[in-house]
Amino acid sequence: MGIALIWSIITILVRWIFSKRRGAISYDSSDQTALYIRMLDVRVRSQVGFEPERRGSHPYLGIDFRTLHSRAESAGSIPARRIRRLFSFQRHLLSSRLLRGAPHLNPLHILDEDYCGQAKCMLEKVGSWNFEIFLFDRLTNGNSLVFLTFHLLNQYGLIELFQLDMVKLRRFLVLVQEDYHNQNPYHNAVHAADVTQAMHCYLREPKLAQSLTSFDILLGLLAAATHDLDHPGVNQPFLIKTNHYLAALYRNTSVLENHHWRSAVGLLRETELFSHLPVEDSLSIERQLGSLILATDISRQNEYLSRFRTHLDENDLCLGHASHRHFVLQMALKCADICNPCRPWELSKQWSEKVTEEFFHQGDIEKKHKLEISPLCDSEANTIASVQIGFMTYVVEPLFAEWARFSDTRLSQTMLGHLGLNKASWSALEPEASGSSEEGESEPGRATEEPSSRALSQGSQES
Repeated sequence: MGIALIWSIITILVRWIFSKRRGAISYDSSDQTALYIRMLDVRVRSQVGFEPERRGSHPYLGIDFRTLHSRAESAGSIPARRIRRLFSFQRHLLSSRLLRGAPHLNPLHILDEDYCGQAKCMLEKVGSWNFEIFLFDRLTNGNSLVFLTFHLLNQYGLIELFQLDMVKLRRFLVLVQEDYHNQNPYHNAVHAADVTQAMHCYLREPKLAQSLTSFDILLGLLAAATHDLDHPGVNQPFLIKTNHYLAALYRNTSVLENHHWRSAVGLLRETELFSHLPVEDSLSIERQLGSLILATDISRQNEYLSRFRTHLDENDLCLGHASHRHFVLQMALKCADICNPCRPWELSKQWSEKVTEEFFHQGDIEKKHKLEISPLCDSEANTIASVQIGFMTYVVEPLFAEWARFSDTRLSQTMLGHLGLNKASWSALEPEASGSSEEGESEPGRATEEPSSRALSQGSQES
Protein backbone atom coordinates (compact mmCIF):
# COMPACT_ATOMS: atom_id res chain seq x y z
CA MET A 1 0.00 0.00 0.00
CA GLY A 2 2.89 2.35 0.68
CA ILE A 3 4.24 2.15 -2.87
CA ALA A 4 0.77 2.47 -4.38
CA LEU A 5 0.11 5.57 -2.30
CA ILE A 6 3.41 7.17 -3.32
CA TRP A 7 2.80 6.67 -7.02
CA SER A 8 -0.80 7.85 -6.72
CA ILE A 9 0.55 11.07 -5.24
CA ILE A 10 3.08 11.33 -8.10
CA THR A 11 0.28 10.93 -10.65
CA ILE A 12 -1.73 13.73 -9.00
CA LEU A 13 1.33 15.97 -8.86
CA VAL A 14 2.13 15.42 -12.52
CA ARG A 15 -1.41 16.27 -13.58
CA TRP A 16 -1.18 19.42 -11.49
CA ILE A 17 2.17 20.28 -13.06
CA PHE A 18 0.79 20.15 -16.56
CA SER A 19 -2.30 22.13 -15.66
CA LYS A 20 -0.50 24.78 -13.61
CA ARG A 21 2.98 24.96 -15.12
CA ARG A 22 4.30 28.37 -15.96
CA GLY A 23 7.80 29.63 -16.67
CA ALA A 24 11.03 28.01 -15.67
CA ILE A 25 11.87 30.55 -12.98
CA SER A 26 10.46 33.87 -11.88
CA TYR A 27 11.47 36.99 -13.76
CA ASP A 28 13.08 38.56 -10.75
CA SER A 29 15.16 41.54 -11.85
CA SER A 30 17.78 40.59 -9.30
CA ASP A 31 18.33 37.25 -11.02
CA GLN A 32 20.21 38.04 -14.22
CA THR A 33 20.01 34.42 -15.33
CA ALA A 34 16.24 34.77 -15.52
CA LEU A 35 16.58 37.34 -18.29
CA TYR A 36 17.68 34.73 -20.80
CA ILE A 37 16.44 31.40 -19.53
CA ARG A 38 13.76 29.73 -21.65
CA MET A 39 12.85 32.85 -23.63
CA LEU A 40 11.09 30.84 -26.33
CA ASP A 41 8.50 29.41 -23.93
CA VAL A 42 5.11 30.61 -25.16
CA ARG A 43 3.54 30.47 -21.72
CA VAL A 44 6.22 32.61 -20.14
CA ARG A 45 6.09 35.15 -22.96
CA SER A 46 2.33 35.48 -22.78
CA GLN A 47 2.46 36.11 -19.05
CA VAL A 48 5.14 38.78 -19.22
CA GLY A 49 3.38 40.63 -22.02
CA PHE A 50 5.42 39.65 -25.09
CA GLU A 51 3.38 39.56 -28.27
CA PRO A 52 3.77 36.53 -30.56
CA GLU A 53 4.92 38.59 -33.55
CA ARG A 54 7.99 39.67 -31.59
CA ARG A 55 9.42 36.17 -31.75
CA GLY A 56 11.48 37.25 -34.74
CA SER A 57 12.26 40.91 -35.31
CA HIS A 58 12.76 40.62 -39.07
CA PRO A 59 10.06 42.83 -40.67
CA TYR A 60 8.81 39.94 -42.80
CA LEU A 61 8.95 37.19 -40.20
CA GLY A 62 6.59 36.62 -37.33
CA ILE A 63 7.49 32.99 -36.82
CA ASP A 64 6.27 30.86 -33.95
CA PHE A 65 9.10 28.35 -33.82
CA ARG A 66 6.93 25.86 -31.95
CA THR A 67 4.79 25.40 -35.07
CA LEU A 68 7.50 26.11 -37.65
CA HIS A 69 7.53 22.58 -39.06
CA SER A 70 3.83 21.84 -38.59
CA ARG A 71 1.94 20.84 -41.70
CA ALA A 72 -1.40 22.52 -42.27
CA GLU A 73 -3.26 19.24 -42.54
CA SER A 74 -1.86 17.96 -39.25
CA ALA A 75 -2.25 21.12 -37.20
CA GLY A 76 -5.42 19.85 -35.59
CA SER A 77 -3.74 16.65 -34.45
CA ILE A 78 -1.21 18.34 -32.19
CA PRO A 79 -3.54 18.70 -29.16
CA ALA A 80 -4.59 15.07 -29.52
CA ARG A 81 -0.95 14.01 -29.61
CA ARG A 82 -0.27 15.96 -26.44
CA ILE A 83 -3.31 14.44 -24.73
CA ARG A 84 -2.07 10.93 -25.60
CA ARG A 85 1.26 11.80 -24.01
CA LEU A 86 -0.40 12.96 -20.82
CA PHE A 87 -2.57 9.88 -20.60
CA SER A 88 0.44 7.66 -21.27
CA PHE A 89 2.15 9.04 -18.20
CA GLN A 90 0.70 6.10 -16.33
CA ARG A 91 3.09 4.02 -18.43
CA HIS A 92 6.00 6.04 -17.06
CA LEU A 93 4.96 5.25 -13.52
CA LEU A 94 4.40 1.60 -14.31
CA SER A 95 7.76 1.27 -16.07
CA SER A 96 9.53 2.89 -13.13
CA ARG A 97 7.98 0.34 -10.81
CA LEU A 98 8.99 -2.51 -13.11
CA LEU A 99 12.54 -1.21 -13.47
CA ARG A 100 12.86 -1.01 -9.69
CA GLY A 101 11.61 -4.58 -9.32
CA ALA A 102 8.48 -3.56 -7.41
CA PRO A 103 5.32 -5.68 -7.98
CA HIS A 104 2.54 -4.29 -10.12
CA LEU A 105 -0.45 -3.70 -7.85
CA ASN A 106 -3.07 -2.86 -10.47
CA PRO A 107 -3.84 -5.74 -12.87
CA LEU A 108 -6.49 -3.87 -14.86
CA HIS A 109 -4.31 -2.18 -17.48
CA ILE A 110 -3.33 -5.23 -19.49
CA LEU A 111 -2.49 -3.23 -22.62
CA ASP A 112 -0.22 -0.91 -20.67
CA GLU A 113 1.56 -3.91 -19.15
CA ASP A 114 2.25 -5.36 -22.57
CA TYR A 115 3.27 -1.96 -23.88
CA CYS A 116 5.82 -1.37 -21.15
CA GLY A 117 6.94 -4.97 -21.25
CA GLN A 118 8.16 -4.53 -24.82
CA ALA A 119 9.91 -1.28 -23.96
CA LYS A 120 11.51 -2.88 -20.92
CA CYS A 121 12.74 -5.74 -23.08
CA MET A 122 14.39 -3.23 -25.42
CA LEU A 123 16.05 -1.45 -22.50
CA GLU A 124 17.85 -4.66 -21.66
CA LYS A 125 19.85 -4.03 -24.84
CA VAL A 126 20.22 -0.27 -24.41
CA GLY A 127 24.00 -0.60 -24.74
CA SER A 128 23.79 -2.03 -28.25
CA TRP A 129 24.94 0.23 -31.08
CA ASN A 130 22.08 -1.18 -33.18
CA PHE A 131 19.47 0.08 -30.68
CA GLU A 132 16.26 0.84 -32.60
CA ILE A 133 15.39 4.25 -31.18
CA PHE A 134 12.42 4.81 -33.53
CA LEU A 135 10.82 1.52 -32.49
CA PHE A 136 11.51 2.30 -28.85
CA ASP A 137 9.84 5.69 -29.24
CA ARG A 138 6.75 4.04 -30.68
CA LEU A 139 6.65 1.47 -27.90
CA THR A 140 6.76 4.25 -25.31
CA ASN A 141 4.12 6.32 -27.11
CA GLY A 142 6.53 9.13 -27.88
CA ASN A 143 8.14 9.12 -24.45
CA SER A 144 11.51 7.62 -25.38
CA LEU A 145 13.57 10.41 -23.82
CA VAL A 146 11.92 10.07 -20.40
CA PHE A 147 12.04 6.26 -20.40
CA LEU A 148 15.61 6.02 -21.62
CA THR A 149 17.16 8.72 -19.46
CA PHE A 150 15.43 7.54 -16.30
CA HIS A 151 16.52 3.97 -16.98
CA LEU A 152 20.16 4.97 -17.48
CA LEU A 153 20.27 7.16 -14.39
CA ASN A 154 18.86 4.24 -12.43
CA GLN A 155 21.16 1.69 -14.06
CA TYR A 156 24.26 3.70 -13.16
CA GLY A 157 23.00 4.03 -9.59
CA LEU A 158 22.95 7.82 -9.85
CA ILE A 159 19.46 8.27 -8.43
CA GLU A 160 20.44 6.63 -5.18
CA LEU A 161 24.00 7.99 -5.09
CA PHE A 162 22.95 11.63 -5.55
CA GLN A 163 19.76 11.15 -3.53
CA LEU A 164 17.59 12.47 -6.33
CA ASP A 165 13.97 12.98 -5.40
CA MET A 166 11.85 10.70 -7.62
CA VAL A 167 9.05 13.21 -8.07
CA LYS A 168 11.44 16.03 -8.98
CA LEU A 169 13.42 13.80 -11.35
CA ARG A 170 10.30 12.57 -13.10
CA ARG A 171 9.03 16.12 -13.45
CA PHE A 172 12.38 17.32 -14.79
CA LEU A 173 12.57 14.60 -17.44
CA VAL A 174 9.01 15.14 -18.59
CA LEU A 175 9.50 18.90 -18.86
CA VAL A 176 12.73 18.35 -20.82
CA GLN A 177 10.89 16.09 -23.24
CA GLU A 178 7.99 18.52 -23.55
CA ASP A 179 10.34 21.40 -24.36
CA TYR A 180 11.66 19.70 -27.46
CA HIS A 181 9.65 20.69 -30.53
CA ASN A 182 8.41 17.38 -31.82
CA GLN A 183 7.10 19.11 -34.93
CA ASN A 184 10.76 19.44 -35.93
CA PRO A 185 11.65 16.60 -38.31
CA TYR A 186 15.09 16.20 -36.74
CA HIS A 187 15.74 18.34 -33.66
CA ASN A 188 13.18 16.73 -31.42
CA ALA A 189 13.00 14.53 -28.33
CA VAL A 190 13.76 11.37 -30.29
CA HIS A 191 17.06 12.88 -31.43
CA ALA A 192 17.83 13.75 -27.81
CA ALA A 193 17.04 10.16 -26.77
CA ASP A 194 19.27 8.85 -29.57
CA VAL A 195 22.17 11.05 -28.47
CA THR A 196 21.67 9.94 -24.86
CA GLN A 197 21.78 6.29 -25.90
CA ALA A 198 24.96 6.92 -27.91
CA MET A 199 26.52 8.70 -24.93
CA HIS A 200 25.74 5.64 -22.82
CA CYS A 201 27.59 3.46 -25.35
CA TYR A 202 30.64 5.73 -25.13
CA LEU A 203 30.55 5.86 -21.34
CA ARG A 204 30.88 2.07 -21.34
CA GLU A 205 34.06 2.13 -23.41
CA PRO A 206 37.00 0.77 -21.34
CA LYS A 207 39.02 3.99 -21.11
CA LEU A 208 36.01 5.97 -19.92
CA ALA A 209 34.43 3.28 -17.76
CA GLN A 210 37.68 2.89 -15.82
CA SER A 211 38.27 6.58 -15.19
CA LEU A 212 35.01 8.56 -15.16
CA THR A 213 33.46 9.39 -11.81
CA SER A 214 29.74 9.13 -11.04
CA PHE A 215 29.61 12.92 -11.26
CA ASP A 216 31.09 12.78 -14.78
CA ILE A 217 28.53 10.20 -15.84
CA LEU A 218 25.66 12.26 -14.42
CA LEU A 219 26.86 15.32 -16.33
CA GLY A 220 27.31 13.33 -19.54
CA LEU A 221 23.79 11.90 -19.48
CA LEU A 222 22.13 15.19 -18.53
CA ALA A 223 24.06 17.07 -21.23
CA ALA A 224 23.05 14.50 -23.85
CA ALA A 225 19.38 14.68 -22.87
CA THR A 226 19.27 18.50 -22.89
CA HIS A 227 21.85 19.40 -25.55
CA ASP A 228 19.25 20.64 -28.08
CA LEU A 229 16.55 21.75 -25.64
CA ASP A 230 13.97 24.10 -27.18
CA HIS A 231 15.66 23.95 -30.60
CA PRO A 232 13.65 26.11 -33.01
CA GLY A 233 14.30 23.97 -36.08
CA VAL A 234 16.42 26.60 -37.84
CA ASN A 235 20.15 27.23 -37.64
CA GLN A 236 22.21 30.07 -36.21
CA PRO A 237 22.74 31.96 -39.51
CA PHE A 238 18.96 32.10 -39.90
CA LEU A 239 18.53 33.64 -36.45
CA ILE A 240 21.29 36.15 -37.13
CA LYS A 241 20.08 37.36 -40.52
CA THR A 242 16.50 37.73 -39.26
CA ASN A 243 17.72 39.78 -36.27
CA HIS A 244 16.18 37.34 -33.85
CA TYR A 245 16.40 38.43 -30.23
CA LEU A 246 18.34 35.29 -29.26
CA ALA A 247 21.06 36.23 -31.74
CA ALA A 248 21.27 39.70 -30.20
CA LEU A 249 21.18 38.27 -26.68
CA TYR A 250 24.16 35.98 -27.27
CA ARG A 251 25.95 38.39 -29.61
CA ASN A 252 25.81 36.01 -32.57
CA THR A 253 28.03 33.50 -30.73
CA SER A 254 26.90 29.90 -30.15
CA VAL A 255 23.36 31.27 -30.12
CA LEU A 256 21.51 27.95 -30.11
CA GLU A 257 23.91 26.19 -27.76
CA ASN A 258 23.72 29.02 -25.23
CA HIS A 259 19.95 28.85 -25.40
CA HIS A 260 19.90 25.07 -24.95
CA TRP A 261 22.13 25.41 -21.90
CA ARG A 262 20.13 28.23 -20.32
CA SER A 263 16.90 26.34 -20.98
CA ALA A 264 18.33 23.31 -19.19
CA VAL A 265 19.40 25.49 -16.26
CA GLY A 266 15.90 26.91 -16.14
CA LEU A 267 14.36 23.45 -15.82
CA LEU A 268 16.86 22.38 -13.18
CA ARG A 269 15.91 25.41 -11.11
CA GLU A 270 12.19 25.09 -11.79
CA THR A 271 12.13 21.49 -10.61
CA GLU A 272 14.71 22.07 -7.85
CA LEU A 273 16.29 18.75 -8.83
CA PHE A 274 19.57 19.60 -7.09
CA SER A 275 18.20 21.87 -4.38
CA HIS A 276 19.29 19.39 -1.71
CA LEU A 277 22.94 19.79 -2.71
CA PRO A 278 25.23 22.57 -1.45
CA VAL A 279 24.83 25.72 -3.55
CA GLU A 280 28.37 25.52 -4.90
CA ASP A 281 27.75 21.95 -6.11
CA SER A 282 24.54 22.80 -7.94
CA LEU A 283 26.20 25.83 -9.55
CA SER A 284 29.11 23.63 -10.59
CA ILE A 285 26.68 21.23 -12.25
CA GLU A 286 25.07 24.10 -14.17
CA ARG A 287 28.44 25.51 -15.22
CA GLN A 288 29.90 22.20 -16.39
CA LEU A 289 26.64 21.27 -18.10
CA GLY A 290 27.02 24.48 -20.09
CA SER A 291 30.60 23.65 -21.01
CA LEU A 292 29.49 20.31 -22.44
CA ILE A 293 26.52 21.67 -24.39
CA LEU A 294 28.53 24.58 -25.81
CA ALA A 295 31.03 22.06 -27.18
CA THR A 296 28.36 20.83 -29.62
CA ASP A 297 28.58 24.09 -31.60
CA ILE A 298 29.49 22.78 -35.06
CA SER A 299 31.16 26.08 -35.98
CA ARG A 300 33.82 25.30 -33.35
CA GLN A 301 34.42 21.79 -34.69
CA ASN A 302 37.95 22.45 -35.91
CA GLU A 303 38.91 24.06 -32.60
CA TYR A 304 37.96 21.00 -30.56
CA LEU A 305 39.24 18.53 -33.14
CA SER A 306 42.63 20.24 -33.34
CA ARG A 307 42.98 20.19 -29.56
CA PHE A 308 41.95 16.52 -29.43
CA ARG A 309 44.44 15.61 -32.18
CA THR A 310 47.24 17.43 -30.36
CA HIS A 311 46.54 15.54 -27.14
CA LEU A 312 46.61 12.24 -29.02
CA ASP A 313 49.79 13.13 -30.91
CA GLU A 314 51.55 14.05 -27.68
CA ASN A 315 49.94 11.20 -25.74
CA ASP A 316 49.36 13.50 -22.77
CA LEU A 317 45.70 12.85 -21.97
CA CYS A 318 45.57 11.91 -18.30
CA LEU A 319 42.09 10.85 -17.27
CA GLY A 320 43.11 11.11 -13.66
CA HIS A 321 42.80 14.89 -14.09
CA ALA A 322 39.30 16.31 -13.88
CA SER A 323 39.94 18.80 -16.70
CA HIS A 324 41.05 16.04 -19.07
CA ARG A 325 38.06 13.87 -18.20
CA HIS A 326 35.79 16.82 -18.89
CA PHE A 327 37.42 17.39 -22.27
CA VAL A 328 36.92 13.74 -23.18
CA LEU A 329 33.27 14.08 -22.17
CA GLN A 330 33.00 17.06 -24.51
CA MET A 331 34.40 14.99 -27.36
CA ALA A 332 32.10 12.08 -26.48
CA LEU A 333 29.07 14.37 -26.61
CA LYS A 334 30.22 15.80 -29.94
CA CYS A 335 30.50 12.27 -31.31
CA ALA A 336 27.10 11.29 -29.92
CA ASP A 337 25.52 14.39 -31.43
CA ILE A 338 26.57 13.60 -35.00
CA CYS A 339 26.81 9.80 -34.83
CA ASN A 340 23.88 9.17 -37.18
CA PRO A 341 26.13 8.45 -40.20
CA CYS A 342 27.87 5.80 -38.05
CA ARG A 343 24.67 3.88 -37.31
CA PRO A 344 23.46 0.91 -39.38
CA TRP A 345 22.10 1.99 -42.76
CA GLU A 346 18.40 1.65 -41.99
CA LEU A 347 18.73 3.93 -38.95
CA SER A 348 21.22 6.28 -40.55
CA LYS A 349 19.10 6.75 -43.66
CA GLN A 350 16.05 7.76 -41.62
CA TRP A 351 18.05 10.38 -39.73
CA SER A 352 19.55 11.71 -42.96
CA GLU A 353 16.10 12.14 -44.47
CA LYS A 354 14.82 13.90 -41.37
CA VAL A 355 17.68 16.39 -41.03
CA THR A 356 17.59 17.21 -44.75
CA GLU A 357 13.84 17.78 -44.54
CA GLU A 358 14.54 20.31 -41.79
CA PHE A 359 17.26 21.97 -43.89
CA PHE A 360 15.04 22.26 -46.93
CA HIS A 361 12.11 23.57 -44.93
CA GLN A 362 14.32 26.41 -43.68
CA GLY A 363 15.40 27.05 -47.25
CA ASP A 364 11.77 27.26 -48.36
CA ILE A 365 11.10 29.89 -45.68
CA GLU A 366 14.15 31.85 -46.80
CA LYS A 367 12.95 31.74 -50.41
CA LYS A 368 9.47 32.82 -49.41
CA HIS A 369 10.79 35.89 -47.61
CA LYS A 370 13.48 36.62 -50.21
CA LEU A 371 16.35 35.98 -47.81
CA GLU A 372 19.72 34.55 -48.77
CA ILE A 373 19.35 30.77 -48.74
CA SER A 374 21.59 29.12 -46.16
CA PRO A 375 24.15 26.53 -47.31
CA LEU A 376 22.67 23.05 -47.76
CA CYS A 377 19.12 24.39 -47.40
CA ASP A 378 18.27 24.83 -51.10
CA SER A 379 16.31 21.79 -52.21
CA GLU A 380 16.87 22.73 -55.87
CA ALA A 381 20.66 22.78 -55.57
CA ASN A 382 21.16 19.90 -53.12
CA THR A 383 20.04 16.33 -52.63
CA ILE A 384 19.97 14.22 -49.50
CA ALA A 385 22.90 12.24 -50.89
CA SER A 386 25.06 15.27 -51.69
CA VAL A 387 24.41 16.84 -48.29
CA GLN A 388 25.25 13.61 -46.47
CA ILE A 389 28.36 12.81 -48.50
CA GLY A 390 29.77 16.26 -47.79
CA PHE A 391 28.84 16.09 -44.11
CA MET A 392 30.45 12.68 -43.70
CA THR A 393 33.60 13.69 -45.54
CA TYR A 394 34.32 17.02 -43.87
CA VAL A 395 32.76 16.70 -40.42
CA VAL A 396 32.08 13.12 -39.35
CA GLU A 397 35.08 11.20 -40.69
CA PRO A 398 37.75 13.46 -39.16
CA LEU A 399 36.07 13.39 -35.75
CA PHE A 400 35.49 9.64 -35.57
CA ALA A 401 38.94 8.85 -36.92
CA GLU A 402 40.44 10.69 -33.94
CA TRP A 403 37.96 9.11 -31.54
CA ALA A 404 39.09 5.70 -32.80
CA ARG A 405 42.69 6.72 -32.09
CA PHE A 406 41.68 7.57 -28.54
CA SER A 407 39.44 4.55 -28.00
CA ASP A 408 40.51 1.78 -30.37
CA THR A 409 37.73 -0.67 -29.58
CA ARG A 410 35.27 -2.87 -31.40
CA LEU A 411 32.65 -0.12 -31.17
CA SER A 412 34.95 2.44 -32.78
CA GLN A 413 35.75 0.09 -35.64
CA THR A 414 32.06 -0.74 -36.02
CA MET A 415 31.18 2.95 -36.29
CA LEU A 416 33.89 3.59 -38.89
CA GLY A 417 32.71 0.53 -40.78
CA HIS A 418 29.11 1.76 -40.89
CA LEU A 419 30.33 5.22 -41.87
CA GLY A 420 32.21 3.85 -44.87
CA LEU A 421 29.29 1.68 -45.98
CA ASN A 422 26.75 4.49 -45.56
CA LYS A 423 28.90 6.91 -47.51
CA ALA A 424 29.20 4.35 -50.30
CA SER A 425 25.44 3.83 -50.25
CA TRP A 426 24.76 7.55 -50.63
CA SER A 427 27.38 7.77 -53.38
CA ALA A 428 25.61 4.96 -55.21
CA LEU A 429 22.29 6.80 -54.93
CA GLU A 430 23.68 10.17 -56.04
CA PRO A 431 24.16 9.28 -59.73
CA GLU A 432 20.50 8.27 -59.81
CA ALA A 433 19.53 11.79 -58.76
CA SER A 434 21.81 13.44 -61.33
CA GLY A 435 20.76 10.97 -64.03
CA SER A 436 17.10 11.85 -63.63
CA SER A 437 17.64 15.10 -65.53
CA GLU A 438 16.55 15.31 -69.17
CA GLU A 439 20.11 15.15 -70.48
CA GLY A 440 22.10 12.39 -68.84
CA GLU A 441 25.36 13.81 -70.15
CA SER A 442 24.75 17.38 -68.94
CA GLU A 443 26.91 18.42 -65.98
CA PRO A 444 27.65 14.84 -64.85
CA GLY A 445 29.86 15.97 -62.00
CA ARG A 446 27.57 18.56 -60.52
CA ALA A 447 25.65 16.24 -58.21
CA THR A 448 28.76 14.84 -56.60
CA GLU A 449 30.59 18.14 -56.28
CA GLU A 450 32.00 18.38 -52.77
CA PRO A 451 30.78 21.37 -50.76
CA SER A 452 33.28 23.46 -48.88
CA SER A 453 33.87 22.74 -45.22
CA ARG A 454 32.94 26.34 -44.44
CA ALA A 455 29.52 25.89 -46.01
CA LEU A 456 29.02 22.67 -44.09
CA SER A 457 29.89 24.37 -40.80
CA GLN A 458 27.52 27.24 -41.48
CA GLY A 459 24.70 25.15 -42.81
CA SER A 460 24.79 22.09 -40.61
CA GLN A 461 22.08 21.78 -37.97
CA GLU A 462 23.20 18.38 -36.70
CA SER A 463 24.48 19.95 -33.48
